[in-house]
Amino acid sequence: MIPGVNSQKKQMCFDWGPGEMLVCETSFNKKEKSDMVPGCPFIHIIRKNEDVYSQILRKLFNESHGIFVGLQRIEEELTGKSRKTQLVRVSKNYRSVIRACLEEMHQLAIAGKDPAIGRQFSIQVSSLSAMELIWNLCEILFIEVAPAGPLLLHLLDWVQLHVCEVDSLSADVLGSENPSKHERFWNLVTVLVLQGRLDEARQMLSKEADSSPTSAGMCRILGDLMRTMPVLSPGNTQTLTELELKWQHWHEECERHLQDGTFASSPHLESLCKVMLGEEAALLEQKGLLSTWYHFLVTRLLLCFRLEIEWVTTFPQSSLDLFLGGESSPEPLDNILMAAFEFDIHQVIKECSIALSNWWFVAHLTDLLDHCKLLQSHNLYFGSNMREFLLLEYASGLFAHHSLWQLGVDYFDYCPELGRVSLELHIERIPLSTEQKALKVLRVCEQRQMTEQVRSICKILAMKARGCFSDLDLIDNLGPAMMLSDRLTFLGKYREFHRLYGEKRFVDAASLLLSLMTSQIAPRSFWMTLLTDALPLLEQKQVQVESTVIFFCACVRACVIFSAEQTYELMRCLEDLTSERPVRGEPDAQQLQDDDVETTKVEMLRLALARNLARSIIKEGSLEGS
Repeated sequence: MIPGVNSQKKQMCFDWGPGEMLVCETSFNKKEKSDMVPGCPFIHIIRKNEDVYSQILRKLFNESHGIFVGLQRIEEELTGKSRKTQLVRVSKNYRSVIRACLEEMHQLAIAGKDPAIGRQFSIQVSSLSAMELIWNLCEILFIEVAPAGPLLLHLLDWVQLHVCEVDSLSADVLGSENPSKHERFWNLVTVLVLQGRLDEARQMLSKEADSSPTSAGMCRILGDLMRTMPVLSPGNTQTLTELELKWQHWHEECERHLQDGTFASSPHLESLCKVMLGEEAALLEQKGLLSTWYHFLVTRLLLCFRLEIEWVTTFPQSSLDLFLGGESSPEPLDNILMAAFEFDIHQVIKECSIALSNWWFVAHLTDLLDHCKLLQSHNLYFGSNMREFLLLEYASGLFAHHSLWQLGVDYFDYCPELGRVSLELHIERIPLSTEQKALKVLRVCEQRQMTEQVRSICKILAMKARGCFSDLDLIDNLGPAMMLSDRLTFLGKYREFHRLYGEKRFVDAASLLLSLMTSQIAPRSFWMTLLTDALPLLEQKQVQVESTVIFFCACVRACVIFSAEQTYELMRCLEDLTSERPVRGEPDAQQLQDDDVETTKVEMLRLALARNLARSIIKEGSLEGS
């Protein structure tokens, strides 16, 4: 609830900020107008880039980061035929990472006891499945760029990989006591034919022939037709023309068997023969087994023996229309796959950017396609190309996470136009919650010669810490960065003072402390702290030494650390400091309390300085007399 905001007025609107939060007024939970009273509207807070907080998707981001960086580094080595081979290998590496995360997410979805969490995992499983499906198709069409015949083989592999219900169905049927009598036996045989797995379909028909002598002859004939069906294979040396002639003769033989009524007594076998002929009506009768329009598409290309590239671009739309039959509208996934089959790369990227829940997919796919020299001509109106724009968006999302920002740095590094500027803007927004994290940020800035950011971060740390660093290595390892400003020099010298004091090198520590004030290195606002640090050195009894060294204790009580001249300098600094205190109006209770503390501190310092001056004069006089 936001107090003081009237819901009767205009809506509030906020944009994405450094914390990746969007706040907007909504109409949820409001009653009818007659019951509404002016008051506080309900506010819904939405977090952008929610996926970066998923433990499993973080593995996806981490693993793919290594693949991305490796691809950028081998760019100069990608030449000739080896270029295509390496790019295909990179693509498969990306897909293997998606597959690993998909399997882990699936296990969590089925193992979870909380239904709500299980539904969340199921949604992410569907999203990852869609990503792998799209990426695999883009790999086939745009990266491997196989010629006409082999392209169909790749599409068959694509369908077989992503329509995995067949394997579970096969295990169910073959696991029964009598597979040929299983209620889904003919579904299995049919779907094997639809996927071009004709050898497996023949094996299933042999089981039917063994258990049913009346249909054994028909099973043998249909099995022979499956065996002689012209199909492409990786080692086939025949030309497409030769294969098309063989397919024409085979097609005529199948039609003759249908006309002669060879399978008339077995509706299942007759239906299978019509499916093998690629008859449109017979295929549409199997919509339940085909499950998707793109499965239907690849089956049509296979069984109608459409091997030319132009069929891959013309069949998809008709396959989608036939499969849906006007009963439903295409889903976002359908639009993405359709754009891919039409070889419209930019539309694929656009549709994926709209449909998917994060920028990971489009950023990495676009980068890979850019390395394939497919996107060079496409620049955006604001001066960046599509690859860089998507990488910048993805990297910005990583910077919203407390640790994944380190991955985002490398993505900015490989954006030549706007990457450096974007990194500078985002690095300044990282919350420096710990010294360890601050050291990481400093290292990133130093490696990239980001001098302004180094200075800014060190200043922030100095203002926050003021002598209470828990990780002193941060100051000890400033190195050349200490010379960037007087403040950093002071910070390093002040740290050295504490180190000398800790080593009981009191004379050296006193000299350094005094030089910090007299040389104007220390800010005047810090002088009181330095004078307070001098108190143990001024009051001899407060100097801490090891109790076991009795002789040393006696020597310390007799010695004076600050000389008379040094004491005068300290007194002058104290008077300069106190004389500049502003005159205030009527003070409040807190102000009076603070003034009392300061007054007490000044009085203690004056007393300690006076005592030390007396001791130093006596000591120095006695030394001169001797």
